[in-house]
Amino acid sequence: MSTKTIPVAISARHIHVNEEDLQALFGPNASLTKDFDLSQPGQYAAKERVSIEGPKGIIHNVRILGPARPATQVEVSKTDALKLGINPPLRQSGDVENSASIKIINGDKAITIKQGAIIAQAHIHMTEEDAKQFNVENNEIVSVEVESERPVTLRGVVVRVSNNFSLEMHIDTDEANAGFIEQQAKGTIFKTTK
Repeated sequence: MSTKTIPVAISARHIHVNEEDLQALFGPNASLTKDFDLSQPGQYAAKERVSIEGPKGIIHNVRILGPARPATQVEVSKTDALKLGINPPLRQSGDVENSASIKIINGDKAITIKQGAIIAQAHIHMTEEDAKQFNVENNEIVSVEVESERPVTLRGVVVRVSNNFSLEMHIDTDEANAGFIEQQAKGTIFKTTK
C-alpha cells in the first residue's frame, strides 16, 4: 500500500445537462458559459443555474457543470433528497438507468426528467500511473481514511482510472459534514478486505 495521500474535494449538488435539455431550459442555440475550471481536465462550473423540484420541496440556485453530457444528471445529497421528497439511488456518475425523476426549472421554462437524479457514490479519480502507485484498478472498491478533526473511514469508494483524470477523491456534502471534512483534506487508501 502506498503512503501517498489523495486530495479530497467536496462536491455540492449540481447538474449535468444534455444539449436537448439545455436548449429546453435556456432557449434555442443556448450554450453553457464557463465561470471557472474544475479540478478535472476539461470540466468547468458554468454560470447558468437552475432550480430543482420534487414532490415535497424545491432547491434554488443549483449550478450546472459543463461541458454538456449525453444524459442529463442531477447529483444531490441524501439531505437534499429528503427535502425534495425523492428517493435517488446511490450510483456512479453516468449510471442513471432507473434512477429518480425530478423537475428542473429556469424561470418560466421547466422540464421533468423521468430518470437522472442520483446520489453520487464516493469515488477517486486517478490516472493509470496513480493506479500503479496505489496498486489499484479501475472500478475497484476501496476504503479511504480521511484526516480531520473527526477522522472517518469511508468504505465502498470506487476507483475510476483514466488518463483524462486528475488525482482527487470526491465526496458529497453529507459525507463531509459527518466527518468534519474540509476542502482539500487528505485521504489514505486502504484495500477493502473481503
